[in-house]
Amino acid sequence: MRNWLWMSAGDLGRGIGDGTIDPEALCDTYLAAIDANADRDIIFARPTEDRARAEAASAATRARNGTRRGPLDGVPISWKDMFDSAGTATEAGSALLKGRVPVDDAEVLANATAGGAVCLGKTHMSELAFSGLGYNPVTATPPNRHDRALVPGGSSSGAAASLAFGLAPLAIGSDTGGSVRTPAAWNNLVGLKTSWGRVSMRGCVPLAESMDTVGPLCRNVEDAALGLALLEGGRPTDLTGATLKGRRFLVLADYTESSRDAPRAAFEDAVARLEEAGAVIARGEVPAVKTAMDLTPCLFSPEAYAIWRDRIEAAPDLMFDRILQRFRTGRDMDAADVLAAYRTRAAAEREYLRDTAGYDAILLPTVASTAPDRQRLIEDDEYYVTENLLALRNTRVGNVLGLCGLTLPTETAMCGLMALAPPMAEERLLRLGAAMETALA
Repeated sequence: MRNWLWMSAGDLGRGIGDGTIDPEALCDTYLAAIDANADRDIIFARPTEDRARAEAASAATRARNGTRRGPLDGVPISWKDMFDSAGTATEAGSALLKGRVPVDDAEVLANATAGGAVCLGKTHMSELAFSGLGYNPVTATPPNRHDRALVPGGSSSGAAASLAFGLAPLAIGSDTGGSVRTPAAWNNLVGLKTSWGRVSMRGCVPLAESMDTVGPLCRNVEDAALGLALLEGGRPTDLTGATLKGRRFLVLADYTESSRDAPRAAFEDAVARLEEAGAVIARGEVPAVKTAMDLTPCLFSPEAYAIWRDRIEAAPDLMFDRILQRFRTGRDMDAADVLAAYRTRAAAEREYLRDTAGYDAILLPTVASTAPDRQRLIEDDEYYVTENLLALRNTRVGNVLGLCGLTLPTETAMCGLMALAPPMAEERLLRLGAAMETALA
């Protein structure tokens, strides 16, 4: 049964379907692993044992009766602590929300439950999702799978750790500037950033509503497709026959060349493998990317501060000071500058889609850096700021341009390969990802 802890969600679902895995035994195996793990309390904010067992019992009945609701019926899933769960506290990694207990499930959690998924509990995260590092002294900082001296990446830090340490086969996170893809890359996982507006954010604690998205962290691309379908209440993308032959990719040269040595080298090795598998690789720059990225000071912080201002200023001492500072950078920005930035962003999105229409996807290193040292982040303010911005620099391209994105692990630890596709092109992206995964294996 311990092998179940390292199987993919898809394989577990197939085992339930063919009768070789009992959903209740599977649930108990995961709950026991969570309980026995020394890092339980810094990975899971709140396990939901009673809910999990009740849902597993129902899944077991459906499996016996031949009435399973879908391929992940009976499969356990962890949830970032920003998704409302009825009767269980949802605090988004912040003392500002301590004791907040929602009445209803978030729509994505309700969809997953309707699909038969088993809710294992809520995982820790960066405070209010406003950091790519995963360091949170207010609640907890989950471990990095490679080295406990390093941070795990954020803001979906506990989501990544729950998978990396065998405490969940699938985890649901959010991505506003890279919060699914950065921890996925630093923990050798697959992470899917969905298009803005594709997956419901109803019942999710917001950061910046014009860019907030929901997405799965998982062990392989098939699980990303299954996870997306579960969140939407739809059908998973058919990945059979996916190929790289003749597929055209543009490597963003400026973002690749300016990444640090380890991620750049791992990325280039991965691109060479894609080329060997038949992909057509071009290199260049897209002017709209720079236009959009130059706007980021006017996009994230003003919107986030507008959402959280009243609660923050009522009790600022409850916050981690560096997160408080990030929110407050949006406090004094000129409203005309912010509105102009959103108009320019919309124009950049159109220009980007026009200039990249001849490519199946854009490629760049998922993160420009590897996971930084936790203790140095605590002691060195300048290091914290530099590393936090670098952690989200590459991923943020997808957010400011409204794209969907997929990160795959490379052969080098803590380095990912990221593909970006146009809005609402997840099906295309997942099929490309399946073929890329084969080439990188």
